[in-house]
Amino acid sequence: MGKLDGQVAFITGGARGQGRSHAVLLASEGADIVVCDILEDNKTTPYPMSTQADMDETVRLVEKQGRRCLARKADVRNLDELVAVADEAVREFGKIDILLANAGIMTAAPVAEMSPEVWGETIDINLTGVFNSFRAVLPHMIKAGYGRVVATSSGGGHIGFNNLGHYCAAKWGVIGLVKSAALEVIKNGITINAVCPTNVHTDMIMNDACKKLFLPDVENPTEEQIREAYVINPMGVPWIEPIDVSRTILFLVSPEAKYITGETIGPLAGSGALNGAA
Repeated sequence: MGKLDGQVAFITGGARGQGRSHAVLLASEGADIVVCDILEDNKTTPYPMSTQADMDETVRLVEKQGRRCLARKADVRNLDELVAVADEAVREFGKIDILLANAGIMTAAPVAEMSPEVWGETIDINLTGVFNSFRAVLPHMIKAGYGRVVATSSGGGHIGFNNLGHYCAAKWGVIGLVKSAALEVIKNGITINAVCPTNVHTDMIMNDACKKLFLPDVENPTEEQIREAYVINPMGVPWIEPIDVSRTILFLVSPEAKYITGETIGPLAGSGALNGAA
């Protein structure tokens, strides 16, 4: 028996990276999966977004676990699209037990030079996208009297970083949204929490623009230079793997965490000991 037998999990940004990892792990514990992703590039994000091939691979990996997977193209900036996917999921599976508001991007620019377009795209995806996910799914959970919600914030949701003012503002905002929404639905059998990981080994940090952020004066950095530059935590690791975040989420949506709500948790690889984040 799995921890999540008979449950249904809705995951935004599920075509690759952390979202795919979450989908596969939850499926291995017995959950049927609903994933959505943008499947097209953004205007200001300097690395490619997910593709239909990425989504197809997530579906394949979930089905390999013996679970069903409903996959749809949807942009978290568009509430109507998320509502449509959530409504279809309820028609198909009868309910949504788990929501993982995971979709997100990262770009870099100093506040004094940042364009309104760069600011807006990051806030719209990383913060408003979480609100839209909540707005699309929470009514179904309230009606059912049960739900487990986890939003992806960041270590940058507790502190600031050079050239990431928009990103940090959005991730701080996610935490405020999580804490407020958790209080609103606390009598409805629903918990809402945030994960705040350190660097995670995905396309969001493994791209040329992010390498330039960490190594602004180095052209064609070596693998060793990249790993050293990416260390931002006391454990001294440049990044963790998506499965490390997935395991934290699995705990938060499992029966063992029924009294945990409105809270934040890493994995931060020790950074919480420095700034009180955890």
